[in-house]
Amino acid sequence: KRLMSHIEQDLKLNFDDVLLKPKRSTLSSRASVDLNRTITFRHSPKTFTGVPLMAANMDGVGTFSMAKVLQKYNCITVIKKHYSLDEWKEAIGSGVSLNHIAVCTGANMIHDPNAEDYYNIKKILEQWPDINYICLDVANGYQESFSNFVARVRKEYPDKIIIAGNVITPEMTEQLIIRGADIVKCGIGPGSVCTTRTMTGVGYPQVSGIMECSDAAHGLKGQIVADGGCRTPGDISKAYAAGADFVMLGGMLAGHKESELQLANGVYEFYGMSSDRAMENHSIDKQHYKGSEGKVVYLPDRGSVEHTIEEILGGVRSTCTYIGAEKLKDLPKCATFIQTREIVNLVFSKYE
Repeated sequence: KRLMSHIEQDLKLNFDDVLLKPKRSTLSSRASVDLNRTITFRHSPKTFTGVPLMAANMDGVGTFSMAKVLQKYNCITVIKKHYSLDEWKEAIGSGVSLNHIAVCTGANMIHDPNAEDYYNIKKILEQWPDINYICLDVANGYQESFSNFVARVRKEYPDKIIIAGNVITPEMTEQLIIRGADIVKCGIGPGSVCTTRTMTGVGYPQVSGIMECSDAAHGLKGQIVADGGCRTPGDISKAYAAGADFVMLGGMLAGHKESELQLANGVYEFYGMSSDRAMENHSIDKQHYKGSEGKVVYLPDRGSVEHTIEEILGGVRSTCTYIGAEKLKDLPKCATFIQTREIVNLVFSKYE
């Protein structure tokens, strides 16, 4: 009985555990589906209008080259934090839209509020005050110091749209929104190059997490972005159907010419930002008490990311036609999930 009291009995599901049930539809074509949304926020007076996809702030994904493509589709690119101010000037001068990018800071600002990451963000926002989005990105958003940092950034930038995470439970989603986040980044360990679940044993099935976190966020007039676990256009549709306001992509956008990485033997290197390779590439000293929570994979050259974005958006449009959603924002209310895997209830009779 004591053991069972520490086990949640409710069913929790991942993308592979569910399908969307087809329904009668009046839509005659995928072209009839509107994927654009206008989203308002709890704290910031600004609004988002566009297709609510985000490129993750990862090497090979959160690049200026990626932003130039995604802005054509009114999507957002969270720019990786390792660009210099001169590289920012060159990118903005070459046509990167300020309305479609987010600046990003990482984990070290939790321990040092005046860390270089945050200092760089402030310099960028001084130079280009029309940038709307700030992303506060850590692997573990459950630390009290992170919530405090979110509150500090909200006070310093009251008009910006703040993206903060990662968490994957409704209580912490509410906490971050109350402290100042407009969009909470939801996902612990589902990414294709993330090893948090194997290294730590910590995580939460992504579909169930999205459902629970979005419900909590929407009750406070906040939003969430589903971060990680999407490997197909169908997964992205499931994320929207589960209640995600935005979906963030890493691996699905990696391996393209916009990665700004060098091809080696016909492949691109892609790695988690908590991996040994990321720390090595960015001259970060790995402390003796830390373990790597990311891995390296090698991806074939996939050409321009534009083709991949078209495939993704086409897949989501098809989802909408199958279940009768005329607009992307209608997906959750039109969706019925079907459980596809048999879930076995374990009974620990010896402990009863």
